Amino acid sequence: MIRFQRNSLRRRLIWQLLLFQAGFLILFVLAFVAYLIGAKDGGALVDPEITEIAARAIIRDDAGKLAIVETSELIAMRESAPDLWFVARSDKGEVVQYGPVPALYQDFGDILDRITFADIRDNLNSYFLSAVIRNVKGTAGHLTIMGKGNLLSMTFVVVVLSNLLTIPILGVLALITVFAIPFIVKRGFADISNVAAQAELIDIDSRGMRLSDQGVPAEVRPLVEAINRALRRLDEGYERQQRFILDAAHELRTPVAILQTRIEGMPESDFRTRVLADAARISALSEQLLDLQRIDKATTTFKPVDLTCLCETVVADLAPIAIAGGYQLALLASDNRSSVMGDEGALQRVLTNLVQNAIQHAGRQGTIWVKASDPGAIEVSDEGNGVPDGERERIFEPFHRVQLTDRGAGLGLNLVKQIVARHHGSVTVGESASGGASFRVTLPLTTRHD
Repeated sequence: MIRFQRNSLRRRLIWQLLLFQAGFLILFVLAFVAYLIGAKDGGALVDPEITEIAARAIIRDDAGKLAIVETSELIAMRESAPDLWFVARSDKGEVVQYGPVPALYQDFGDILDRITFADIRDNLNSYFLSAVIRNVKGTAGHLTIMGKGNLLSMTFVVVVLSNLLTIPILGVLALITVFAIPFIVKRGFADISNVAAQAELIDIDSRGMRLSDQGVPAEVRPLVEAINRALRRLDEGYERQQRFILDAAHELRTPVAILQTRIEGMPESDFRTRVLADAARISALSEQLLDLQRIDKATTTFKPVDLTCLCETVVADLAPIAIAGGYQLALLASDNRSSVMGDEGALQRVLTNLVQNAIQHAGRQGTIWVKASDPGAIEVSDEGNGVPDGERERIFEPFHRVQLTDRGAGLGLNLVKQIVARHHGSVTVGESASGGASFRVTLPLTTRHD
């Protein structure tokens, strides 16, 4: 069963086609009936029933010759049609007649064996010469009978014929139309549905993809071509934006490095410490922007990565920074190591960003746990204030910060999400046992070994 949406073009086409066809058929039938009624090619028709009644009234007498008996139905028809007459011929050439046969038809009995069917109409108002010829089987055998009895008006005949012929035809056509038109329209819209399915697949990671106009109707092709041109403009705009960000990040690296060098040469003071921290954040921001560009353009072939070994490396690298920030950094790993297919450098960036995020937001106290105890999963948890429920999805958006006073750039977690997505994994944030934040990265598992 076809279901239509509101304001459906398919529904409008089907109903319009159905109404048009129904209207056309009705008009055609009415015009045909009007033509038959108004035709000037004859008057009234003779009711063919006269031949059946005559056949039943014709018998064979004791001598085997044709004879006519006054049956009740013959008498009844003669009362309704006083000028009733008929001529009958058997297949043996015997001829018998009844009533006032017109002089013109007196000799028709000799040729009736050559005629099996005829309707004769008379243009005169008297309809004197109107007659009907039929080949019928009666009591006396097969007979060809020509006669005149009751008259039928053309209007009546046309109405009867219309009912017998046109109504069944219209019914069949209506049934065919009801089922055929929706099917034809659905077939016609199949290519448009394919284009819609292609459009559903287009996102930020499928740049360069275009809609196919193969088989698309000519009326819809301009729309598909316009969408493809719009997609091309969006791709070009995105590329310009990405090139600008990449160039800006590259340009920032040198002056920031010079700035850090000059600040480090200043005498020790609180001002020097704060400015150095600000310069470090600018440097981290430029590096994160570059990382985003590298991830976007990366075509690295994935290789097996030992998650436990990865965690050990990152914890060793960040332990001094965590301790300087007031934390203890602890690693909890299972004896059963697990491996995933991935880019080791990118996954190391994921874990580094999560640990740095904990260092920055966990209140500068407590323990930061890095866990690799579950196969194919890494977890980083802290003992800070945690992440509010309403922010647990938004914190992965670029440049989003839970509090405006946060000193981060808001790109680290977005970078984590993008890298994990490219590894066909997932990253979620929940609550640790102490009420702090707990980030869990799950990646497709490849092998597990001791």
